[in-house]
Amino acid sequence: MTSRVVSNDAERRSTLGIFAMLQRRSVALLIESSNAYARGILEGIIEYQQRHDAWSIYLPEQERGATPPKWIRNWQGDGVIARIETPEIAAAVHRIGIPVVDVSAARRLEGIPWVETDDRLVAKLAVEHLYERGFRHLAFCGDPSFNWSIWRSEHFRKIAEEKGLDCHSFQALGQLSKGYSWPREKKRLATWLRKLPKPVGLMASYDIRAQQVLDICRELEIPVPDEVAVLGVDDDPIVCNLAFPSLTSVIPNAIGAGYCAAELLERMMAGDPVPADAHLLPPLGIATRQSTDILAVEDLEIRMAAKFIRDHACEGITVIDLLKEVPLSRRVLESRFRKATGQSPHEAILSQRLKRVERLLRESDLSLEAIASKTGFEHSEYMSVAFRKEFKIPPGRYRRQLRSNG
Repeated sequence: MTSRVVSNDAERRSTLGIFAMLQRRSVALLIESSNAYARGILEGIIEYQQRHDAWSIYLPEQERGATPPKWIRNWQGDGVIARIETPEIAAAVHRIGIPVVDVSAARRLEGIPWVETDDRLVAKLAVEHLYERGFRHLAFCGDPSFNWSIWRSEHFRKIAEEKGLDCHSFQALGQLSKGYSWPREKKRLATWLRKLPKPVGLMASYDIRAQQVLDICRELEIPVPDEVAVLGVDDDPIVCNLAFPSLTSVIPNAIGAGYCAAELLERMMAGDPVPADAHLLPPLGIATRQSTDILAVEDLEIRMAAKFIRDHACEGITVIDLLKEVPLSRRVLESRFRKATGQSPHEAILSQRLKRVERLLRESDLSLEAIASKTGFEHSEYMSVAFRKEFKIPPGRYRRQLRSNG
């Protein structure tokens, strides 16, 4: 009798499992994996899938702007998440007549919900980052082929002007424009960079454009960040860390965008009404690297002091070491440094170390002891106390929170 009950339970579980498989929805992802932002979107969708385990995923291998896969024409799936950036993709997903969520700002297909980064907040972060470093001349370099670049440019200029800052924009030719030529565009960009007032804080609409600006500055022997400080958007670790100097970048919530898109699609496939609205996610912050790591002030000695701190803070230097490099008494240095920066030299050294700690927590798996050693702290305990005072959270928990959010 007992064995028969066990057998019946097993059969029931097997039947339920088969039924669940039959009920699993089929979802196509028309998203490239060739850039960091798109890969972040895919990671967010993966996270949703891992939590709910509700879909069978179809992910064709494709590059940005690729033609839609042929099988999509007759596909009998339940939903699509797509980067709708070409008329061909728009026509293909519209034709199949199933729920679609757009994760592009191109707006090629009206009447469906779309998920993107909040470009106003991206621009606001960039302006504030450069303003806090003393820059009063700002510049923007983008690509008018993309809506997000146009919007970032407009918001950047408006926010800069509201602060009373001088703002310049490069009138770029879009990559998708007829007759576009990078060699010609590079010459125009080089001429513009030469003529900009210096020092200037420059925002590029995305990391690849920022890398191009850095390359041209190097060819023109324009010091970065001393004369041109550069930041991008997307925080692509490969682009940012291979750039010279390493590139500061705004961190979009691409993973959050993917997760949000997956939630919206699930609601649509379940028959719930989902308005064709924009769902704009705020950026996560700025990853500060060498390309903006400077203080732009007129006081030459204070600039020298700030540069020495930037270059050597993580070597365990003290204010005494700083006085050996700057021809000022301690009292005068303290007074002029605080007037220019709002910090004492000691506070600036500590701040520089903590920035490096935060970056290593975010980008590496090093232990707290190893991070303390690399950032000039004698003991990890002292580092943890200083980090908690600055960031209001212990470093270990900060790292865990980053991993759980991303």
